[in-house]
Amino acid sequence: MQLLLVEDDALLGDGIKEGLLDAGFTVEWLTDGLAAWHALSVPHQFDAVVLDINLPHMDGLTILKQLRAKPDAIPVLLLTARSQIDQRIEGLNSGADDYLPKPFALGELTARLQALLRRSHGHASETLSWRNIRLIPSKQQVLLDNQTLELTATEYRLLYLLMMNAPHYLSRTQLEEKLFGWQSELESNSLDVHLSHLRKKLGVDAIRNQRGLGWRMDAE
Repeated sequence: MQLLLVEDDALLGDGIKEGLLDAGFTVEWLTDGLAAWHALSVPHQFDAVVLDINLPHMDGLTILKQLRAKPDAIPVLLLTARSQIDQRIEGLNSGADDYLPKPFALGELTARLQALLRRSHGHASETLSWRNIRLIPSKQQVLLDNQTLELTATEYRLLYLLMMNAPHYLSRTQLEEKLFGWQSELESNSLDVHLSHLRKKLGVDAIRNQRGLGWRMDAE
């Protein structure tokens, strides 16, 4: 899943980004509010936003209010200072889905984001299930017939994307952006290679490809 992190503190932002990458997310990090607003003007590019309130050029609450004036209901988690009670209340009233006061543990941020993503995709349980496959995001664990399935980091993220969005198709562009982010050096067949390897591990009929639509977990 592709996240947008908007945090102008270099040390904190770097730590959050690395922690979220370790948790299996694809992360784009911006330090400027106006740049973040421009990035969010592309519909459906990100699955969730981690948004600091105090930002240069455009503050987080302004971004949130303008975002909620659009039809895109992307989940937003606000980062606030503990003393900013009024801003936290204003943020929630303006459409924030959750907030986390600084300082915070990366584990809590990850858990809150996973919960937001589950709710936004209509999943009640933490565990994603399909046929004989179970995926547990909090552990980055995949079970096939109740046995741990060894996947590479990219294969895990790819399966997470497909299971989270099932039964909907994801296009090549959507999968590449959410898997690899804004990388400029991307081999043209990278996605196909990872899909092929994942299919071999899950079973060739697990992932369905429909020309013009993309890929999804096959109908049960």
